[in-house]
Amino acid sequence: MAGGDSSTSSAVDRKKWARSRARHGGRPAASPEVRTPTSANTGHVKKPTARDDRSDAGAFEREMADVVRLPPDPRGRVRATPVISSPPHRAVPPDRGSDPGESVEAFAAPGVDRRELRKLKRGDHIAGDRRDLHGLTAAEACAAVKQFIASSRQRHLRCVAIVHGRGLHSEGHVSILKARVRECLRAHPAVLAYADAPRADGGSGAVYVLLRR
Repeated sequence: MAGGDSSTSSAVDRKKWARSRARHGGRPAASPEVRTPTSANTGHVKKPTARDDRSDAGAFEREMADVVRLPPDPRGRVRATPVISSPPHRAVPPDRGSDPGESVEAFAAPGVDRRELRKLKRGDHIAGDRRDLHGLTAAEACAAVKQFIASSRQRHLRCVAIVHGRGLHSEGHVSILKARVRECLRAHPAVLAYADAPRADGGSGAVYVLLRR
């Protein structure tokens, strides 16, 4: 009985296999589809690409296109950030003695042709008057120079000579009077230039001064 059931089962299986082969054109039936694991069921996270970043940025810009800045709070609850401005630039007046190429021996005011210094040394400008400061203190000499320049301009003199000495008889052979007189001339607004007098008229012991008209 058991043998009959087994043969009957085998016959049924052969019939099923024959019908399956006939349906597939004489080929064996395809094996069941095997699904490969995906990122969803393996826990793998897809990394964002540059294209994804660009698309996110574009979406953000589109969302923010209609955003309008809120007006200031009328009740003053939110304070505006103060604007810090740099301090105003103040023009510094030029120093009449700031030229490093100049010394106490010669001076030319800004805008004055420096060839005037050579003209003064050569005697091309004739001194219309002269003032001798020998025997005066430095303070007295500066006061005398200012007075002499004022009177010379009133007489429309273009060039004058001032004698201050070389300081040969001073302590240490340093002409304090010469330095102080020329500092006074350098700071005077009416002085355009000065230089050592020509050798025939005192040389470094005197100074020729070119005055404004």
